[in-house]
Amino acid sequence: MTNSAAPHLLPVFARADLGFERGEGCWLIATNGDRYLDFTSGVAVNALGHAHPALVKALQEQATKLWHMSNLFQSPDGEKLAARLCSESFADFVFFCNSGAEALEGVIKLVRHHHFSKGHPERYRIITFEGAFHGRTLATLAATGSPKYLEGFGPPMDGFDQLPHGDIEAVKKAIGPQTAGILIEPIQGEGGVRSATPAFLKALRQLCDEKGLLLAFDEVQTGMGRTGDLFAHRRYGVTPDVMSLAKALGGGFPIGAVLATAEAASGMGPGSHGSTFGGNPLAISAANAVLDVMLKPGFFDHVQKMSLLLKQKLASVIDRHPDVVSEVRGEGLLIGIKAVVPSGDLVAALRNEKLLTVGAGDNVVRFLPPLIVTEAEIEDSVGRLERACTALTGNKRAAS
Repeated sequence: MTNSAAPHLLPVFARADLGFERGEGCWLIATNGDRYLDFTSGVAVNALGHAHPALVKALQEQATKLWHMSNLFQSPDGEKLAARLCSESFADFVFFCNSGAEALEGVIKLVRHHHFSKGHPERYRIITFEGAFHGRTLATLAATGSPKYLEGFGPPMDGFDQLPHGDIEAVKKAIGPQTAGILIEPIQGEGGVRSATPAFLKALRQLCDEKGLLLAFDEVQTGMGRTGDLFAHRRYGVTPDVMSLAKALGGGFPIGAVLATAEAASGMGPGSHGSTFGGNPLAISAANAVLDVMLKPGFFDHVQKMSLLLKQKLASVIDRHPDVVSEVRGEGLLIGIKAVVPSGDLVAALRNEKLLTVGAGDNVVRFLPPLIVTEAEIEDSVGRLERACTALTGNKRAAS
């Protein structure tokens, strides 16, 4: 990994010495002409792959009409997108923003303001869980609670109580007169592709109902088809009060969203929140095009079929290379492989085989192919994994 290729970019990313000039479906073409099978998807962003014709057409058409307008005026296309998201979810209202972190900021503000508007300003604390990742702003870093992200930025923002993941008794004990809500990822992506059990999520829903709390789902990574349904909460059968979306919502064009019920959003009137670029016409056109594709009959059936195939193929690799990989996790095409070797070594070995993956916590490597991935491309990826495992095994033997 190197930062030397772009010396004028702030060196906050450990960038690989590799650049790309264009993409085609599930493939990226490097500046030297090499083709890479992209199972990173911009970290679950490029859900429809690269240069999808529906997205290209939508952006080209919108680019000739209107790029930006103030949110002081109506947005007919934004209203259309919001109505479609609400019809496919639990929500009554949508707020558009620009990123996942900004969507989570909106969720946090909405949860707190809900209780303030009902005469309980003391209820501002939000329960979160170990292993979570909610963003890089000061508030979302505090919600994440990881020391490695918080170090160096002063005292963490107050208002978050982080608990062991899956421990319902700890949640019950933590709820007090200042508790406003509970925030959880249905599946922790950055945290190592760790799924919450349906029983745990249902218990959280019951607790929120009993205690008058808001249940917030962070679906920045799990939303927009990644788990084999449009939203993960539909697969779990648990309905939140508030939800964040981003990543795949624009298929690669930056857009985030906060979805909420009318009750949860009560009190959010003019001036309580805002965004200059949120709901930008270009972003809205991209997101509407993404929904056009995803809501066609058979789209999620394909995702689920490819998920089953990929899991089966990965399990077979584990059987043959238990010294390199040990477990398959995840839902849909949010798949994690727990590595026995350092996960960074496996990511690098896969990149040497021209397969792009991304690491996660708990020594996991994520396979996040575009949702349009084909059976042949799944087969191809597993062959590259097989070769990477063989190379790593050889390296271990040579070093011993």
